[in-house]
Formats: sequence, C-alpha cells, structure tokens
Amino acid sequence: MNSIDSAISGLNGPPADAAAPAANPVDPHYAAKATRAALQFEGFFISHMLRQMRSSSRELAGDDALFKSDANNDLLDMADNMVADQMAGQRAFGVADAILRQLLPKPAGQARAALAPENLPPPLNKTR
Repeated sequence: MNSIDSAISGLNGPPADAAAPAANPVDPHYAAKATRAALQFEGFFISHMLRQMRSSSRELAGDDALFKSDANNDLLDMADNMVADQMAGQRAFGVADAILRQLLPKPAGQARAALAPENLPPPLNKTR
C-alpha cells in the first residue's frame, strides 16, 4: 500500500455508533476520489518543484561537478518522483488539504462556528 492509499484509508469517517451524524454527509466514494486527486496533485506539484531545483543546480554547477553529468538524470528524476509521492502522502506542503477544503463541504456546525464574530479577522485599521 503506497502513501496515497494509506492517506485515503483514513477517510472512512466516524464509527457507525457515533453519537451525532454529520450534518452534511459526504459520499465516501467522492471523498476518496477527491482525496486521491488532491494528493496526486500535491505529488505533481512537489515533483515539479524538485525537478526545477535540480535543473537549476545543474545549470549553476561547474563543469567538474558530480551532478552535471547526464548519466544519472533518469534515476534522479525517478527518485525525485518517489520523494514527492511520499511527501504528498504525508501532506507535507498542505496543498491537498487546501484543495479538499474547497471540494468537501464542512459540517453545518463548523460553518456556523467559522462565521462567529470572535472567529472573524479584525477590521483593517484605517488611520489615514
């Protein structure tokens, strides 16, 4: 089981004997697909970032540098992809979480609590 599948396995929600049912139930298949897509996008994002960083280091490296050679590029790219998938599975950058906040509805109680006056940001201070 890879890190993306293990992250999805935690989406089953509360146990069946939970005291209060969710106000906005989410279809578990939709939640699993959305989570998988969000984690894959975060993996792609991290992989692209690592690829750009490695490309920049190759450009800045001297002629006798270890990573300047093209001999190991394919293996290094594969290693970068594996690292990106592991980091995405751990939700290291929070990209997947931000996507899921947009795709999966909040329970009604959480939505009301977010709009409570004590949870709103302070107004902008206009001194001029």
